[in-house]
Amino acid sequence: MEKGTRLIHTGSEGDPHTGAVSTPIYQNVVFARPDLYTAGQWEYSRLGNPTRNALEKSIATLEGGRYGFAFASGMAAIAAAFLQFGSGDHVIVSRDVYGGTFGLAHRLLPRFGIQVDFVDTTDPDSILDKIGTKTRALFIETPSNPLMKITDLQAVAALAKEYGLITMADNTFMTPYLQRPLETGIDIVIHSATKYLGGHSDCLAGLVVTDNPDLARELSLLQVMLGAVLGPQDSWIISRGIKTLKVRIEQQQQTASRLAQWLSDRPEISDVYYPGLPGHVGREVHFGQADGAGAMISFRLSDAEKARRFIDRLRLPVIGSSLGAVESIVSLPALMSHSSLPEEMRRELTLDHQLVRLSVGLEDYSDMQADLEQALAHS
Repeated sequence: MEKGTRLIHTGSEGDPHTGAVSTPIYQNVVFARPDLYTAGQWEYSRLGNPTRNALEKSIATLEGGRYGFAFASGMAAIAAAFLQFGSGDHVIVSRDVYGGTFGLAHRLLPRFGIQVDFVDTTDPDSILDKIGTKTRALFIETPSNPLMKITDLQAVAALAKEYGLITMADNTFMTPYLQRPLETGIDIVIHSATKYLGGHSDCLAGLVVTDNPDLARELSLLQVMLGAVLGPQDSWIISRGIKTLKVRIEQQQQTASRLAQWLSDRPEISDVYYPGLPGHVGREVHFGQADGAGAMISFRLSDAEKARRFIDRLRLPVIGSSLGAVESIVSLPALMSHSSLPEEMRRELTLDHQLVRLSVGLEDYSDMQADLEQALAHS
């Protein structure tokens, strides 16, 4: 089946008992045993729930893996992936990474004795320089948040396998509709399903997929032991959101592409970061591993005060730290999603108060363009 059809027909939809087209919400914790010594398929919702299981099967199918795990948030999913490792282990993480991921790797993992190095994963030599005898894993984002830097998935997967490392990729920006890292050799794929997969700013969720049975056993143990599982109601909401992903992200991407080109021609804007633009660094690599440029744009105004006035003047996008929803969302990463980064690192990464991030929603292009134009005129 084509990828858009697969979003709807993953093999886990519906209810075989009643014929219901939509998977039922099993709002239940305890499942009765037939007798004292016989366990049924379901026992306790932390261990497994039919509604959550349907979502886990769906995301595994869509990513081209065999094992899916649903967590209570994207950060819970990322934390579980990292907690496969322990005291004395070393992991490598993309420097230009979501602020929550940075905070976890920078502040929390060292408490467990896990050493972390942040590197530019767009440069394989930078990764190679940090690989040591205790290195266990490599975590990447591509495109990165918020500068849209492109990491060559196939290249880093091959490098990691050469040194026996586990590779983990955050695929939130692209979704399995546009990019499937497992197909390039990546071991674990992670999503903040709160974003494009849910798509409506109404549900917090995280998903993890792997095709490796050994990693799946460890992730399953962590899911059960940590207990940060996704509830049945939220599992149903994310499953429903996935079914409309194609029409949403294709429209958002189309609008984002036009807006990125328009912004790049504006004198008030010094830089536009969008993989679909001809001059974007890593564009060729990106389109060798992804089926589209997505709907996230970052751009830089001439100074911080103009960026503040620009954001405050916008009428359509909401000001918020999230993304991937039906409504456009604008943010200032240095002040919001990436405020946890040390100031020195923000300077090195050029995450200044002039950099604006825009998640393009489903508003018509003409309305979005007009809104951005009036905001720029008054900034």
